[in-house]
Amino acid sequence: MPDTKVIINGSKGRMGQALIDCAARMTGLKVVAEVDQNDDIRPLLPDCDVVIDFSYHAATAALAAYCAKHGKALVIGTTGHTEAEKAQITTCKTQIPMVWASNYSTGVNTLFWLTRKAAEILGPNFDLEVVEMHHRHKKDSPSGTATTLLEILADVRKLQLKQALRHGREGIVGPRASSEIGIHAVRGGDVVGDHTVIFAADGERVELTHKASSRDTFANGALRAALWVVKQKPGIYDMQDVLGLK
Repeated sequence: MPDTKVIINGSKGRMGQALIDCAARMTGLKVVAEVDQNDDIRPLLPDCDVVIDFSYHAATAALAAYCAKHGKALVIGTTGHTEAEKAQITTCKTQIPMVWASNYSTGVNTLFWLTRKAAEILGPNFDLEVVEMHHRHKKDSPSGTATTLLEILADVRKLQLKQALRHGREGIVGPRASSEIGIHAVRGGDVVGDHTVIFAADGERVELTHKASSRDTFANGALRAALWVVKQKPGIYDMQDVLGLK
């Protein structure tokens, strides 16, 4: 079978460079173009099968529209999208297959699965908190991965996340409400990404933690998603689909 032809969008960034390095060691695919800010991707699209986007959230909607026009699959690695941007991207799901995940690590997607199961098993008597740490250069907060964890917890508890969410705490805030889901974002150094979900009850505490020490884990997952998505029907998928966890 011929190699899957890939364009890396955001090629000069940390993740873009990791994708290029990891792709060189992966069989079954070929990077045919490296694109970054101020480059025009449109003339390059006819010669690819799939685009992997790790650029910036504001650029993803236009990229999705370009891919839809040319019938090219898309792997979305950007995070921090506004509701309007999400709506624009979603309109392309009837035309092309897209993998849209907050994190492409196999380990993190296992954490997503475990978090749902733990929330279901432990029940409403455990307080829920999420702590995440990333390098000083990260622009969005909380991280996309932490947001996915929060969405999972809110879904299991049948809570409206916007109402339940508490971003840190300051001052005389009073006792913690059982309906709260806490999120704490820490930034510093060169941390690739740490995420901990805390389930705290009287007398016991359960913590689920994933720590990433290399961007290669995310890059290899995104490349795996690219190989998978080109074989799918139009729609929006995530890494749980790619890994067969659903």
